[in-house]
Amino acid sequence: MTEHAPLILDVAGTTLSAVDRRRLAHPLTGGVILFARNWENRAQLLALTSAIKAVRDDLLICVDHEGGRVQRFRSDGFTHLPPMRTLGDLWMRDGKGGPGSGALAATNAATAAGYVLGSELRSCGVDFSFTPILDLDWGGSTVIGDRAFHSDPRVVTLLAKSLAHGLLQAGMAHCGKHFPGHGFVHADSHTEIPVDRRSLKAILQDDAAPYGWLRSTLTSVMPAHVIYPKVDSRPACFSRKWLQDILREKLGFDGAIFSDDLSMEGARRLDGQLVSYTDAAVAALQAGCDLVLLCNQSLGDGHAVDELLDGLAQQLEQGEWQPSADSEARRLAQLPQTLPQAWDDLMFQPAYQQALEMLP
Repeated sequence: MTEHAPLILDVAGTTLSAVDRRRLAHPLTGGVILFARNWENRAQLLALTSAIKAVRDDLLICVDHEGGRVQRFRSDGFTHLPPMRTLGDLWMRDGKGGPGSGALAATNAATAAGYVLGSELRSCGVDFSFTPILDLDWGGSTVIGDRAFHSDPRVVTLLAKSLAHGLLQAGMAHCGKHFPGHGFVHADSHTEIPVDRRSLKAILQDDAAPYGWLRSTLTSVMPAHVIYPKVDSRPACFSRKWLQDILREKLGFDGAIFSDDLSMEGARRLDGQLVSYTDAAVAALQAGCDLVLLCNQSLGDGHAVDELLDGLAQQLEQGEWQPSADSEARRLAQLPQTLPQAWDDLMFQPAYQQALEMLP
């Protein structure tokens, strides 16, 4: 086993090619992120995840599976989970139950959503989902929008904690995103470089507050490809100030830090200069990320994936970045510690059936 395997890569199709297997076997590869193109049905997905584990059983198999419009697997029995805003709306509806009854119903529903989400994914061999969203719904971000629980950081915190509880009941770790907050800016970091010009005090008071309150709950965090110029000239993902001084030191978080996708426009330029994927990966690792993602680059000849694998290995040899035993331990901590239930058994499990009934 490598001293530090920081790369999370993707694969092109619904089965593994020889090239996929070579890339996954690379000692710097730590995991795989799956997309809708990797899905046909449950049997195919289980065969794919089994093939990935046959290459290396310590590879972390990840997916963006939040509910609502960000849910990669939607057919062949997978539950259509509501967007997280639905849970925030439920929080606000006390009805005949009296003050606070809506909040209690919402936290129960969030735990149920986490349990259903985690249990179904694990039955198909998926280890990990990049959820919950901790961004606040300020009303102007289309890329966040109804993915956010609420505009109040206290509500976001308690619903995220409840969702994480359900995930952990299913044996699945999780990821709070996008630190310190993507909900205030209108620009989409997939296609632009968003800039949030608020002060550090304002961001810590609102958007970043859930990260401090959840420091004993979250198993990992993903920083935003957003620039906060009153704090640092670099996006949070590449900022030692955000990751080391604020997230680690001030807020006390000691779990894993994943970069967001390095192919997003918000990650393509540092200090105004276009950078290679290798340079971006090294910058993220040097800033404090434990793991870095490169998504959707295996399509076609996948040259960018090979370039990153070779480039990061060369940078390691040249001492441009140092492998971290602590980072590797954090990666391994995201792997499930229990065996999953077979899908057919899960369908008849009382806890799963009860969770389905509790979904809004």
